[in-house]
Amino acid sequence: MSKDLTNSAIHRQNILNNTYALQEIEKATHITGIPFEGKTVVLKEQVADFFEVSLRTVESYLSRFEAELVRNGYEVIKGKRLKSLKSVLQGMDVPETYFGNIAKAPQLGILDFRAFLNLAMLMVESERARLLRQAILDIVIDTINLRTGGGTKYINQRDEDFLHSLFVEENYRKQFTDALRDCVDMGNLKYPMYTDKIYVSIFREKAKEYHKILRLHEKDSVRDTFYAEILDLVASYECGLAEMLRSASGSKGRALSVLEVDILFKEFESLPHWKPLIEKARNKMASRDLAFRDALHNQLQEYITPLRAEEFERFLGEKSKELAERLDDAKDVMKRLKERE
Repeated sequence: MSKDLTNSAIHRQNILNNTYALQEIEKATHITGIPFEGKTVVLKEQVADFFEVSLRTVESYLSRFEAELVRNGYEVIKGKRLKSLKSVLQGMDVPETYFGNIAKAPQLGILDFRAFLNLAMLMVESERARLLRQAILDIVIDTINLRTGGGTKYINQRDEDFLHSLFVEENYRKQFTDALRDCVDMGNLKYPMYTDKIYVSIFREKAKEYHKILRLHEKDSVRDTFYAEILDLVASYECGLAEMLRSASGSKGRALSVLEVDILFKEFESLPHWKPLIEKARNKMASRDLAFRDALHNQLQEYITPLRAEEFERFLGEKSKELAERLDDAKDVMKRLKERE
């Protein structure tokens, strides 16, 4: 998917919240700044020089996108902090034109590395900014692929909650398919048909549509790519629907017709307690797939938000593991429990 960082606040924020990518970008760019309060900062004059634009252009972006830039490390300092920065500048090889302009300034705007990158992702006038945006996108992709072993199809399985959710869902899946078998008067088409109804209810896509969006192979299992929160919600649907099917079938003393099941399903999905759970699931699926898998769920665009830094840690950090490692861990735990019996 083509990403125009200048037009997408979500893409920009996803990059700026990815601490692993930021570390690699900082190594690659070698941006020279001013050491201040344990980090490196730059002045707007230095930004203008780097991007080969006028100071007025930089100030225009700082004004137009102030809220976003402040959120990502731009700030205006004064008082003791400004005095401290001026002291640092006096001891550095900073052009006289810079220091002469700020020596008497009552306040000063500074940008840390995140804010500097944020500005690079906004600036359309600068060729250097354009080249930096290309490098940023390449580094982000390389960083995610490196930390996930070369692909993101199963990045969901690096979450420590995935394996438990998968096992739980499989149990409720069996209850649901057994209820369909025993309580619905229809052939084998009922299994994929009502599975799709669950998917559409939760994330507005049938299995075939989801397959296409994630570019899965024909034999790939859809559920193997679900995040833990999606598996939990699917399991809740399956558990509740299985109970309702058996109850309705038992009260009538016969298997239910397709029309009766469709009416029951409509009543079930309309229960108000599903709304916050569905909205959360849609947000997780749409936002994570866009950031990690470069996959856009068109039906869920309204739910897309930037990922927090904690999300990148959850799926790319040291605590995340490949499924094979988690299975090995689970086997070891089961073995120890068996030995205690």
